[in-house]
Amino acid sequence: MFFSFVRGFIRILIYIFNGKPKYINQEKLPKDETYVLIAPHRSLIDPVFIVLAASPRQFCFMAKKELFNNKIFGWFITKMNAFPVDRDNPKPSAIKKPIKILKENKLSLVIFPSGTRHSQELKGGAVTIARVSNRQIVPVVYEGAYTIKDIFKRKKATVKIGDPFYVERKIEGIEDVNQYYSDKIQTAFEELEQLK
Repeated sequence: MFFSFVRGFIRILIYIFNGKPKYINQEKLPKDETYVLIAPHRSLIDPVFIVLAASPRQFCFMAKKELFNNKIFGWFITKMNAFPVDRDNPKPSAIKKPIKILKENKLSLVIFPSGTRHSQELKGGAVTIARVSNRQIVPVVYEGAYTIKDIFKRKKATVKIGDPFYVERKIEGIEDVNQYYSDKIQTAFEELEQLK
């Protein structure tokens, strides 16, 4: 309820100040079950547009535990279905919790690997979560406004959605299956960036 209200409110603000976003291949988003949506993280703005593109699907998010230190912001992101993860000392719950949520078939999961050393770990985590929960991975790329200033300048926002895929436990001739799928995700990002 809270998630839907906030998303609806933000959608109105985006339409007023930035115009209607462009969604490419929106029909590829799975409709009958939850999924793991994965996108490169470039700013604080891109998650907003990506979640708008996947509406009406609701999501949960992994967020670094430090974001919960501020009581007000921590309350808000908790209401938005975020849960804390210790990046420096990840525990099994960082994998178990999203798997449980996905299997309940109510919330999908969003993971945003950045260009940091955590990027490969997050891709590997997404692969493991998708495999164990038997849910598809959907690669997505956002282009457009990266700052609030860009939004007011009406810099066109585009969300590009790639082909969903399931994660197999074993692939003939492939020794490191996690690495294979991490590379597949990266290739999907690069191909989506070229899409017009």
